[in-house]
Amino acid sequence: MTGAPVPEPGNSPDTPAGAPGASPAATLRPARPRWRETLGLLARNPTALVAALVLLLIVVVAVFDDTFATQGANEISVEDRLQSPSWEHPFGTDDLGRDILSRVILGASVSLKVGFLAVGFALVVGSLIGLLAGYYGRWVDDVLMRFMDVLFAFPAVLLAIAVLAVRGPGSGNTALAIGIVYTPIFARVTRASVLGVREEVYVRASRSVGASDLRILTRHILPNAAPPIIVQTSISLAFAVLAEAALSFLGLGTQPPNPSWGLMLAEGRGFIDLAWWLAFFPGMAIFLTVLCFNLLGDGLRDVLDPRQRTLMGSGAGGMAAGAADTGGPS
Repeated sequence: MTGAPVPEPGNSPDTPAGAPGASPAATLRPARPRWRETLGLLARNPTALVAALVLLLIVVVAVFDDTFATQGANEISVEDRLQSPSWEHPFGTDDLGRDILSRVILGASVSLKVGFLAVGFALVVGSLIGLLAGYYGRWVDDVLMRFMDVLFAFPAVLLAIAVLAVRGPGSGNTALAIGIVYTPIFARVTRASVLGVREEVYVRASRSVGASDLRILTRHILPNAAPPIIVQTSISLAFAVLAEAALSFLGLGTQPPNPSWGLMLAEGRGFIDLAWWLAFFPGMAIFLTVLCFNLLGDGLRDVLDPRQRTLMGSGAGGMAAGAADTGGPS
């Protein structure tokens, strides 16, 4: 005779959660959203937190550049030319009397816009190629990844210069050139992540119940392959800003009179002995932005890597506490 299952000792239906006789499973808190847990772990990394705050400040300044800039980018004042940093001009003035601080602020929008457009293009195209190559494999993988290998074989700067030689200089073409350069990197990172996810149990279970390839890719594979892609995005943004500055320095990127950090470096190169501030402050803007993107990428890597999450959880209170917060092991 089959009866109702006998409750385990100390785990009867009438035992309230949290009571001395309640089971450990009854005292677990509801699982927190993954993004909230990730932000919480990221906030415990002071270096990544400071880098994120500085980047947020730079982005705000770039978006509202007209509000923060006290003068126009090409507001010439010959009588104020080559003035050293002062209260009136904190970053000094250039050979045409233009305020360096205002030009650095206005140049932030140009440099960051090119960087975000380039990485956005590489992220979409490269991730799509890597997703298809890693999931379908065989001839799809061979054709797509061999094409990426051809692009990856070219030195990054030379490939960007070749694209600009065909398309012509300018901010838009610079973003396209940098995006083409970084597309193979995102394709490789995405493919490697997909290869590690496509044979998981939940993917095979979805395939066995008749789920379409599109649903499997968008609902199961891509979300679980995303952490390395997110880290690569942060790191690529740093190098995209650096690449834009290099191309503008060579005269192939942003064209005068538009302000750009790399273009300002090129303009200040001839006055390095006479007026050091012309090249110093744009160079510091590039240095600070690239450094913060790299530090944020390192912090995201530590947070999104399951092994690092386990170590961080242990340091914050042990594996038991981490399991109680997330409803299971990290």
